[in-house]
Amino acid sequence: MMIPRCLSLAALALAGLVTFGVAFAPVPAAAQGASADGSDFEAYLEQLKARARAEGVREATVTRMTLGLTPNPRVIALDANQPGSATAGGYPAMSRYIATHVDAARIAGGRAVHGQHRELLGRIEGQYGVPASVIVAIFGHETSYGRVKGDFDLARSLATLAWEGRRRELFSDEFVALMKIADRGYDRSQLVGSYAGAFGNPQFLPSVYLRLATDGDGDGRADIFSNRADTFASIANYFRDAGWRAGEPWGVRTSVPSGFDIAAYRTRLVSPVCPRVHERLSRWMTVAEWRAAGLVPQGPVADDVMASFFQPDGPGTRAWLLTGNYRVILEYNCSSYYALSVGLLADEIVN
Repeated sequence: MMIPRCLSLAALALAGLVTFGVAFAPVPAAAQGASADGSDFEAYLEQLKARARAEGVREATVTRMTLGLTPNPRVIALDANQPGSATAGGYPAMSRYIATHVDAARIAGGRAVHGQHRELLGRIEGQYGVPASVIVAIFGHETSYGRVKGDFDLARSLATLAWEGRRRELFSDEFVALMKIADRGYDRSQLVGSYAGAFGNPQFLPSVYLRLATDGDGDGRADIFSNRADTFASIANYFRDAGWRAGEPWGVRTSVPSGFDIAAYRTRLVSPVCPRVHERLSRWMTVAEWRAAGLVPQGPVADDVMASFFQPDGPGTRAWLLTGNYRVILEYNCSSYYALSVGLLADEIVN
């Protein structure tokens, strides 16, 4: 499974793995599992602690964040049993996913958040160029507008995943990044989230927090746990960093002429990042070229915008022309189920 830049609860939900552990729960020694290389957990933890100290984390922070740490076998089990996105019979129907993730409750929740914070969101949209509706849609998909953020002890989860060893470099880096966040004054009891280390309203990994979390209200702190100004600004900063183009839609519905041969427009490129997602999209052409091929966009989009055709459930079903901003949403979570539902939810929030 490709590791998205946020490793969010929404990403885990796509894999059917949103379950929550109890922070600091004791673990029987017989259930602690083993690392890929047979290393001892305590010995490996000392290596992580030494690296954190070497990178400037204070001793007091290292001590309070690692006191009593043991491997979490539930984390190892969840990480080891991630199913793929495709089934033996092909990809699950997009329409079913959309129906359950762009539903009345999530739309109503998004409209309520958008209305409550209209002025704040307008200011952040003006500063970052990312639509308020997209910011709110991410907030909704990641944590149900802040209601479901996970309660795994992040220090324990990340130390476990680093020690287990299948993706040691990734999770050891994230563990040290978490120590740096804690060194800014965050308590260990506050640093909880998904089993794979994502946390807060936008479900950032620790390294993403250090790089992109933003103070949205000028109080000198980027609090993505409970501060909505900081949450919205941080999501917007993530999207701007990923290349969001202001004034361009993420995509538009399009009508498809009878007999349209999508095979003639298949991409010949292999994406270096999550190729199985991108192989389902067509090659990129201008909207004007798609119009000439017989497609008729159902929303405003300039003729010179580059777009890819996507009809995930096959001929006779809904189809879209997707712009470069769709690829930006994929940077947040590389799944077309996720990205398309975020875009559609964003549209519903302001319609």
